[in-house]
Amino acid sequence: MKMASDNLAMGIFLFFQITVGMLGNSSILFYYVILIFTGKRLMPKDLIIKHLTFANCLSVITKGIPQTMAHFGFKDFLDDIGCKLIMYVYRVMRGMSLYAMCLLSSFQAITISPSNSRWIKFKHRATKYIGPSCSLSWLVHMFLNILTPTRVSGPIYKKNVTNWVSYGYCSWFASSNMTTTLYMFLLCFSDALCLGLMACSSVSMVSLLYRHKRQVKHIHSAQYFLNVSPETRATQTILILVCTFIVSHSVSSIRLAFRTSSKGPMLWGVSVFLFLETCFPIVCPFVLISNIKSISSLFLPCCGKR
Repeated sequence: MKMASDNLAMGIFLFFQITVGMLGNSSILFYYVILIFTGKRLMPKDLIIKHLTFANCLSVITKGIPQTMAHFGFKDFLDDIGCKLIMYVYRVMRGMSLYAMCLLSSFQAITISPSNSRWIKFKHRATKYIGPSCSLSWLVHMFLNILTPTRVSGPIYKKNVTNWVSYGYCSWFASSNMTTTLYMFLLCFSDALCLGLMACSSVSMVSLLYRHKRQVKHIHSAQYFLNVSPETRATQTILILVCTFIVSHSVSSIRLAFRTSSKGPMLWGVSVFLFLETCFPIVCPFVLISNIKSISSLFLPCCGKR
């Protein structure tokens, strides 16, 4: 009875979390739909945010909804094909979200670099290839995760089944053969490469902002400190997103290890990890809405005027 009550409470909590995340991501997608239909030209940063938001939206759907339904007791609503499709789409969206955040932080680091910097020559080139790069990355991540459906099955409840990790609504085959090891190494290498680039660009942005703050420290005008430049505001927003993403991505890896090694049901421990894992796609749209003037002026008129 207590387990059923805990499942119901966690299901309600996850449902509220998913609803908030879907509202935030849908608002940004709706904003870009308006821009496209009104003939507005999207900036390179807007192109990246559009792909990032779409990936986050599908991540919330493919990760949060099945988990919520499993907590409500609907554990057999997905068959084998449904599980393979859901997990494959989630893995593609997860990789695409990582790539988009890496591209966004790297592009912002190049954008705010000084005019005499060696990176400034890449600014126009990066602007030109951002659109094709985002489109190509979808194909790359679809190819990288092509073996995911072979490692996913419908829910397995037999206690004597080995090498299978149950997620309540689907099961994951935990194999240790050479092919799986090489495949996992390829996925980890691509993730580590993006995370490394993201970390380097973030350190570069923090260093530039710190040097800029020291250079203008002698300016005592209140008007200057109240009117933060758009570049600084955008950089601060991206740094917040990078920190949130790194925490969410790290928790995702910890949750996988935790779920694989746990012997018995540990509902709240796993659910806390799930909450932190899905934190980024839920927090991301609201950070963008509240910090990017062009979006906040449409959805939050009071913030835009302020």
